[in-house]
Amino acid sequence: MKLVIIESPFAGDRQRNIEYAQKCMHDCLMRNEAPYASHLLYTQENVLDDDIPSERKLGIEAGFAWKHLPNVLTVFYTDLGWSSGMKLAAEYCVDNNLKFETRKLYAKENL
Repeated sequence: MKLVIIESPFAGDRQRNIEYAQKCMHDCLMRNEAPYASHLLYTQENVLDDDIPSERKLGIEAGFAWKHLPNVLTVFYTDLGWSSGMKLAAEYCVDNNLKFETRKLYAKENL
């Protein structure tokens, strides 16, 4: 299985964005990939609070650390657009010469 880091929106409509990220994880698994979504893990109750800037920064940095694993691919799911965190992750990938790609789950009319 290929290791995949999922990047998708979190802030804003959190319930919608969490459900979307879960569907992204399902998509990866159906592709025989092993997905990781730090924004689903680190933002859980009793872990980090995304509304506290220092904790959000810590979560982003911890998520970025995983991008340096050998043979890992970062995948940006873009049906809901690009959040500020996703844009930051894309810049990080480019600046560090890390592999990434974009995907969509839905045709535009199915959103």
